[in-house]
Amino acid sequence: KQIARDLMFRRFIDLSLCEPVPDHSSIWRFRQLLNTENILEPLLEQINTHLEQNSIIVALGSINIIDATVIEAKQSRKRKGKDDNNTQDPEASYNVKTAADGKRKTTYGYKMHANTDEDGFVKKMSYTPGNVHDSQEFDKLLDTYKTKDKIKTCGEVYADSAYANKKNNEKIGKQNNKVLHRAYRNKPLTKQQKQDNKQRSSIRYVVERTFGLLKLLHGLGKVRYLGLARNKARAQLIAMSHNLKTGMNIFKEMQRLKRLRGYCVQ
Repeated sequence: KQIARDLMFRRFIDLSLCEPVPDHSSIWRFRQLLNTENILEPLLEQINTHLEQNSIIVALGSINIIDATVIEAKQSRKRKGKDDNNTQDPEASYNVKTAADGKRKTTYGYKMHANTDEDGFVKKMSYTPGNVHDSQEFDKLLDTYKTKDKIKTCGEVYADSAYANKKNNEKIGKQNNKVLHRAYRNKPLTKQQKQDNKQRSSIRYVVERTFGLLKLLHGLGKVRYLGLARNKARAQLIAMSHNLKTGMNIFKEMQRLKRLRGYCVQ
């Protein structure tokens, strides 16, 4: 609708006035093709590489901020459909989480797991049913590199206490481990661990802000389709859109600072 109505949208996608606007079916088939050919994940990597080459994303010294967010399914309630079948999305699942107020909140849907850097760029992401524990996707999200002996983590890793376990701690390494400390029964957090958690939370909030933007500005709060594959493709496209928008904002700020520096020199 915007392409048909607004000339700026036509210009953005390089569509001339004499060319017809793609209809809903064409866009749908194209999105399905990207998904079936497994192009979306490499495309996100290519966008990030392009942003790195233009000094928008900081590659060296970048950190990993890992978390997951719950997304409600399109058909989340049990209702009777044809032949008395349950109309709930069969590929979604229940997620039970204790909220900040101490109340247990149950959501039927999916989870988006993401690794962002300190500027909020989505470096890696995965998509699962809502009942998959956050820590199960940890390995897929880590930014790593290979050495002769083993696989090492690129940069520091910030995450909440759900990711704190012996296996993950060994994988990250003591120097890069910034996962929140977890208290256990008869073993409360020490004063130093509480201070560490406070400092780490001041950095870890970036991934929460990113999820908030994806839900507020891009409609990620609730899925649009039935099935994991289609909703994952939508989440990947939203992540690309977010990275491009964030990159453009940083680019504009860089240009403004350059002009300001030029005025100061004059």
